[in-house]
Amino acid sequence: MTAEYNTNIKMLGPAKVTSSLPLWRHTENRDTVTMHLDPEMIGEPPNGTIPLEIEIAGPRSKIFFDPSKTKCAIVTCGGLCPGINDVIRAIVMEAYHNYKVPSVLGIRYGLQGFIPKYGHPVVELTPENVSHIHEFGGTILAASRGPQPPEEIVDAMERMNISILFMIGGDGTMKAAQAIEREVDKRGNKMAIIGIPKTIDNDIHFVSKTFGFETAVEKAAEAIRCAHTEALGAPNGIGMVKLMGRESGFIAAHATIALKEVNFVLIPESKFQLHGPNGFLTHLEKRLEMRGHAVIVVAEGAGQELFERKGADLSGNIILGDVCSVLRQEIDQHFKKKNIDITLKFIDPSYIIRSVPANSNDRVYCGFLGQHAVHAGMAGKTSMLVSMLQDRYVYLPLSLATEKRKTLNINSNYWGSVLASTGQPSVMLSTES
Repeated sequence: MTAEYNTNIKMLGPAKVTSSLPLWRHTENRDTVTMHLDPEMIGEPPNGTIPLEIEIAGPRSKIFFDPSKTKCAIVTCGGLCPGINDVIRAIVMEAYHNYKVPSVLGIRYGLQGFIPKYGHPVVELTPENVSHIHEFGGTILAASRGPQPPEEIVDAMERMNISILFMIGGDGTMKAAQAIEREVDKRGNKMAIIGIPKTIDNDIHFVSKTFGFETAVEKAAEAIRCAHTEALGAPNGIGMVKLMGRESGFIAAHATIALKEVNFVLIPESKFQLHGPNGFLTHLEKRLEMRGHAVIVVAEGAGQELFERKGADLSGNIILGDVCSVLRQEIDQHFKKKNIDITLKFIDPSYIIRSVPANSNDRVYCGFLGQHAVHAGMAGKTSMLVSMLQDRYVYLPLSLATEKRKTLNINSNYWGSVLASTGQPSVMLSTES
């Protein structure tokens, strides 16, 4: 472990209860693995590999909570993402069937569900009522955005006698989990707070891949294929696809590499110029002159330097300017001035991608995340999340994940592969505004 990154997992106390978990090879708390992480994988600047000693996920032979007296709760926060229901199902099935926990509560509408004034009833989650939820997108618990007082949340947890809270969400949710854990600790309560990182943008620090990302890329590629077909269907046809990615362009970049039909990809990490000899419009015009069609992929957070800041939403995220509206308007005006007829088709599949069920790979991933989250909670671990690093499931403290958001390194070989796939000039995407 390096001095820079503290990977120690907080415990509620000594684990003294013998686990009766069947058919498992136990992983003990002292079992760690030394990983030499590629900085690009976790969104760090390139400066050699990062050596870290990290605790391996898995069931422990000794656990903290007596399963027969343990009540769990699950809450889902933030936007929708493929695979949330798969994680819920995995948690419930593991808790009931393997640990024999008598009760798992579902908190409705995110953290609002803890606050009495909203009046959201809790639901009892059982193997019977979650058995088929993985077939559907979204979350059966629904979600909400915006902060809620951690004091009121812990008050509600005390009233409901909750021992373990599983929080499924993104960066904001992991920060909320930290605040809740601090309030729990201040009161001297023995409640475990376990995070399962969820963000379709794949932008959580120290998480190499979040669940739902593979499904999102797969569906994004379908939209790009349609845009390419539209672009081929008319003289000087342009297909534009808007994808998720507020601060990170991973979906746009990955889908671009996957399909090979994209000519320009615009992401938040890289500023670009619209006008001038090296501007986007000039290069788009050259592309149409050479090939007669073009496909443009735009992450929603790209080009925000073109807008004035418009405040923040309930989750504290900066309200984004509509970059695709600006691009479409500028493209139309540019070619009208040149007396060049174009046909531009715009596709925004964002809400479709967010709402679909997870694909097979993401379902497998979600299942393991849910199971390992239960193992961690029952062992008395807290203020942590389940992550995958270098194909290993591990436990990481929330403090690492919330340190900053992961972004795509535009000086990396990965981004170089994206540029090679599109053929777009790197100078257009200079870091100079």
